[in-house]
Amino acid sequence: MRATRGEHLFYAITYTILSVLALSCLLPLVHIFAVSLSDNDAVMSGKVSFWPVQFTLESYKLLVEGTPIVRSFNNSVIITVIGTILNMIFTVMAGYPLSRKYFYGRRFFSMAIVFTMLFSAGLIPNFLLVKSLGLLDSYWSLWLPGIVSAWNLLVLRSFFENIPEELVEAARIDGCSEWGLLGRIFLPLSLPVLAALSLFYGVGHWNSFFSVLMYINDSAKHNLSVLVQNMIQSQQLLNEINHQMNMGTADDSINKITPQSIRAAGIMTMVIPMVIVYPFLQKFFVKGMLIGSIKG
Repeated sequence: MRATRGEHLFYAITYTILSVLALSCLLPLVHIFAVSLSDNDAVMSGKVSFWPVQFTLESYKLLVEGTPIVRSFNNSVIITVIGTILNMIFTVMAGYPLSRKYFYGRRFFSMAIVFTMLFSAGLIPNFLLVKSLGLLDSYWSLWLPGIVSAWNLLVLRSFFENIPEELVEAARIDGCSEWGLLGRIFLPLSLPVLAALSLFYGVGHWNSFFSVLMYINDSAKHNLSVLVQNMIQSQQLLNEINHQMNMGTADDSINKITPQSIRAAGIMTMVIPMVIVYPFLQKFFVKGMLIGSIKG
């Protein structure tokens, strides 16, 4: 069926709006990337737009040698990987029984979980709880309070409920236990939604900032988000970096780096890992959200 003139107009307007929105998200990132690879004079004179001017990698060299970015990057990886694994284990372990109609108390626990989406204890009670558990200055203070997201749990439960009951009955006839059902039936069929939820959890851990500042006092355990935020807000920190790098060196290239370039390099170091990971999970992300959020 051929599209009508009104449909063509609708598609044109829709694509135009989506293109503008996409560019509004992409162009600032491209500009920051160009600044991080540009020379000091070009950055200071405002010549850098969306392409590096007088290409140089000195800002990244200064970032690695003058800041604890390698340590912070490793901390972010630890927080993200272990945190995401814990999140997925407990989300699956909670979502599976809540999806079974014969689970006693299923409705009560589901309502209790929904209640946490509407009401929370607040910042101070959460901090006092973490402190009383002795979790301060430990990554468990980041993992344990949010070990299960109520929204992600409901999405996974909805997906499990949509798995045909005939498969479950056939597996039970073959003598499959509850653990066997979960490991051989539910999890293999749930890869799209599991990948999507892993992406949600992973991005949340990678970008965690306020919780790290609140619970982690040891700067050696701070993640990449905290370091980059300190670089953006603290001019004194950037001056100390430049002073440290200029001590005992006659390399004029160090003087060609501006605070803007260092900040841009730090931001790109934090953004690039997620940009690399997302394309591999995008097809699972779209499919998993559609299947996991619609029942029927």
